[in-house]
Amino acid sequence: MTVLQDVHEDHGATFTERGGRRVVDTYGRPERTHRAVRKVVGVCEFGYGVLVVDGDDRREFVDNAVSNRVPATDGQGCYALLLDPQGAITTEMYVYNAGERLLVFVPPSRTDAVAEDWESKTFIQDVSIRDATDDFAVFGVHGPKATEKIASVLNKAASPDEHLSFVRGSMVDAGVTVVRGDGLAGEEGYEVICAADAAEDVFDTLVNRGMNAAPFGYRTWDTLTLEAGTPLFETELEGRIPNVAGVRNALDFEKGCYVGQEVVSRVENRGRPSQRLVGLTVEAVPDAGAAVFAGDSAVGEVTRAVDSPDREEPIALAFVDFETDAEDLTVRVAGEDVAASVVDLPFVDGSDASARLPTYPAAE
Repeated sequence: MTVLQDVHEDHGATFTERGGRRVVDTYGRPERTHRAVRKVVGVCEFGYGVLVVDGDDRREFVDNAVSNRVPATDGQGCYALLLDPQGAITTEMYVYNAGERLLVFVPPSRTDAVAEDWESKTFIQDVSIRDATDDFAVFGVHGPKATEKIASVLNKAASPDEHLSFVRGSMVDAGVTVVRGDGLAGEEGYEVICAADAAEDVFDTLVNRGMNAAPFGYRTWDTLTLEAGTPLFETELEGRIPNVAGVRNALDFEKGCYVGQEVVSRVENRGRPSQRLVGLTVEAVPDAGAAVFAGDSAVGEVTRAVDSPDREEPIALAFVDFETDAEDLTVRVAGEDVAASVVDLPFVDGSDASARLPTYPAAE
């Protein structure tokens, strides 16, 4: 559940569920809020699950489990995946080296499963895993003025410059950790992490002090990330092979130890994958799962779609057969086939580029 339900209600929020956690859907007028974030800056409370990994072997343990290299330096983080024996994504995560512990941010629906799985594998290693979700609040600050916003309220530290690096400072009297985000909204972005009991003061600071910021919910997050061409866990990543989803930023092929060599080969796949994730402009907004056709042949399906506030037209992400021609496509909408066209991602250029923009290796 959101840490600040009463506060969000005072701002006119309505709520929805993501991964079994109650989060803000919208504060009303989501298109206007979307444009406020795109032009200036906005603040959203995110519903991560948070695991704390302690012990002398913490970094080696997590590094051996995930698809990317866990940083050795305090103040650095990485984006990584957990894969099943067939090489499909079961969990995405951000892993931050916080000195004497690692903080691992996972989708809320996967918190218990990851904690239980890792607990069962510690054996004789000096590692402990604790679900600390209720201990923290996490706020995203996104927009072309996000750096100015953070600078206007962060004390005892400067805004971090490198993606997924972080600093420790304070806002008002509350201690905070500020992470430079990886551009998922297509804009400059930060995540502000604080103790749950300081969340109200920190949220008020982010919205009202220094440079004002617009509070926004997950409906706006969905439109921002779709316009930025960012595949999300629940809609584009879960159950997919990483090279099909194009999330090569989550993989360190030099490791070759996180799921066994057979899966590494399957994931790396120097040839073309069977499908690719593309952006579509469509004449009407399709539902998730809507079929994509090339002539009479079904060649893929839509993962999500919105009426884009910035482009002022319907847009969608879809997985299609890799060799699909970009011309003469249609999408099934309300039983009718409507014209669609493949366009380059991102749909909208902002102040930053998403680190998850799909990329695909050339065939050898």
